[in-house]
Amino acid sequence: MGSTGFSWKLADHPKLPKGKLVAMIVLDGWGEASPDKFNCIHVAETPTMDSLKNGAPDKWRLVRAHGTAVGLPTEDDMGNSEVGHNALGAGRIFAQGAKLVDLALASGKIYDDEGFNYIKESFATNTLHLIGLMSDGGVHSRLDQLQLLLRGASQHGAKRIRVHVLTDGRDVLDGSSVGFAETLEAELSDLRSKGIDAQVASGGGRMYVTMDRYENDWEVVKRGWDAQVLGEAPHKFKNVVEAIKTLREAPGANDQYLPPFVVIDDSGNAVGPILDGDAVVTFNFRADRMTMLAQALEYEKFDKFDRVRVPKIRYAGMLQYDGELKLPSHYLVSPPLIERTSGEYLVHNGVRTFACSETVKFGHVTFFWNGNRSGYFNSELEEYVEIPSDSGITFNVQPKMKALEIGEKTRDAILSGKFDQVRVNIPNGDMVGHTGDVEATVVACKAADEAVKMIIDAVEQVGGIFVVTADHGNAEDMVKRNKKGEPLLKDGEVQILTSHTLQPVPIAIGGPGLSAGVKFRKDVPSGGLANVAATVMNLHGFVAPDDYETTLIEVVD
Repeated sequence: MGSTGFSWKLADHPKLPKGKLVAMIVLDGWGEASPDKFNCIHVAETPTMDSLKNGAPDKWRLVRAHGTAVGLPTEDDMGNSEVGHNALGAGRIFAQGAKLVDLALASGKIYDDEGFNYIKESFATNTLHLIGLMSDGGVHSRLDQLQLLLRGASQHGAKRIRVHVLTDGRDVLDGSSVGFAETLEAELSDLRSKGIDAQVASGGGRMYVTMDRYENDWEVVKRGWDAQVLGEAPHKFKNVVEAIKTLREAPGANDQYLPPFVVIDDSGNAVGPILDGDAVVTFNFRADRMTMLAQALEYEKFDKFDRVRVPKIRYAGMLQYDGELKLPSHYLVSPPLIERTSGEYLVHNGVRTFACSETVKFGHVTFFWNGNRSGYFNSELEEYVEIPSDSGITFNVQPKMKALEIGEKTRDAILSGKFDQVRVNIPNGDMVGHTGDVEATVVACKAADEAVKMIIDAVEQVGGIFVVTADHGNAEDMVKRNKKGEPLLKDGEVQILTSHTLQPVPIAIGGPGLSAGVKFRKDVPSGGLANVAATVMNLHGFVAPDDYETTLIEVVD
């Protein structure tokens, strides 16, 4: 690359050989917490993971997977699969979604950039629509960022604003949507007192309306489209607080699955359908559950459902949700540029790579691992395999998911001799953990353990090396707790935790190909997911680039 002297060539490790197969196994939502009946990993039969934990003490340790270790603003920010896989693949820590948006809002830079100036052209004569998750969970969005954006947009010329809210209950307590709606209403009321026509126009629960991902169920996006764009929904209310309170009274109702509703005026007309000339911003900073709506808003050619009416709008995401698809083409905050990921380095150094998961986490071992980039670095050296996830059911109905199929495909890839690295994500702990179904999550953890065994057995057969870790916690703690760590009760029932956690995650190394004398160092106590890339590079026989977070291993003679 010219005068910079940059080279993709990695230096050889002085003590570790090249040419050993390395299996990189990521258990999704598998943290480490005190053993009790709400720790589904502890309750489940997990002999493979237990044997790693209770085996050689210098081959198992914990790493940080939340907060600043993965580029999030504070230690109260739970990790997630996107930032976790970014860190695992990049080997360095990058300011992530929420943090980027915080910086852009605090500095006012967001209002000077191309994205905002693009949507601003609609302000004089048309409506600004803001669509996203109404929550302070900090995983997909944050209510305080929406409030700042509302104020900033009105100060920069927006005269008519409509908010289309999605209720959470997944990353935050079920029922918290009412308080968030009251906070938002107070903010909009303040804007109205200043002469801005600002109100909530529609809503629905995140898992039933709009926020599907990986094209699992386009009906979810269509329900949102009908309410947000067409102004049509089965339920009609005069305001958002009344809407949420009323819909939550139905038997079995919860925030995640509230049906779609629209807010109507005194004449019974929807107050905020999206029309020609309007501006639309999806204000979630996390990509995975906005990408499908982004396609519906942006693509001229679109066949996933009948959009009925396709308004000519100016659309921008809070961030660009897919760098490869350039989707959306306009965005308010520029993404972290993650270049020189470990996967790209290894491919440049001849490491033949296989990556596999099922649909719900396939993007994590490919797109997010590779620095928010779709596709292959070198299609001759890489093979990515996606196993279709179950659709049309919640994951607690089939808690084994596709763990065994992932295990089988990966075993076959190992035994084929065609690859130097296999990289997998086993989703069960996270996806079933999110349902809040404790019994199903126990089944899920057992299935994940079986898949790990299948892969490790194949590694043993070919004399390879395995690395088993996780991207963040979830299944290890399924109950909300008070400051003392005791389960929180509500009406005599324990309050189930459906979200990720702040717990560290395990990492284990082993296999017949692991050189004698390799062990975890004692001098990287606060190591996190970003330290894993250099570790894996070492196991392939290379030294990581100088700016990578340091390796977790050493070789003792």
